[in-house]
Amino acid sequence: MKPWIKRTLIGLTSVTVLAGGLAACGHRAHYADGPSSPERVAEWRGKAVDRVTRKLDLTAEQRQKLELLADKLIAQRSAMIGQTPNPRAEMKALVAGEKFDRARALHLLDEKTRALQLTTPEVIAALADFYDGLNPAQQAEVREFLEKRRGWFHRG
Repeated sequence: MKPWIKRTLIGLTSVTVLAGGLAACGHRAHYADGPSSPERVAEWRGKAVDRVTRKLDLTAEQRQKLELLADKLIAQRSAMIGQTPNPRAEMKALVAGEKFDRARALHLLDEKTRALQLTTPEVIAALADFYDGLNPAQQAEVREFLEKRRGWFHRG
């Protein structure tokens, strides 16, 4: 194939993927209202636990450990959000005036850091209990999944 045709096709494919990605993200406007409702979070939790249970073929005991991990993660998420009904509004308030509100930003940072320091040991313990409770084949599947899932900006 001629180089210019190859470059054109790659360019068109890239533009199509980018446009598709933006279109897929465009419908998420309902998240701008603030944190998801507890019902919505419970729905996501249930779907995630069911999916992992199916993928790893978990026993009842392993599923209990996974559910405990999910509960700890949700508790950590709630602690990070705090009592604020709209975290985005808090972030917008930092730049609402002529000057960036440094004191408020540092206060928010301290708040979030404290929440992480308090909840992370429990999350780590729950994750370790879950992972240690898996058999070697299941652990290998988890490692394989993590190897494949490299994140949004991974190159190569």
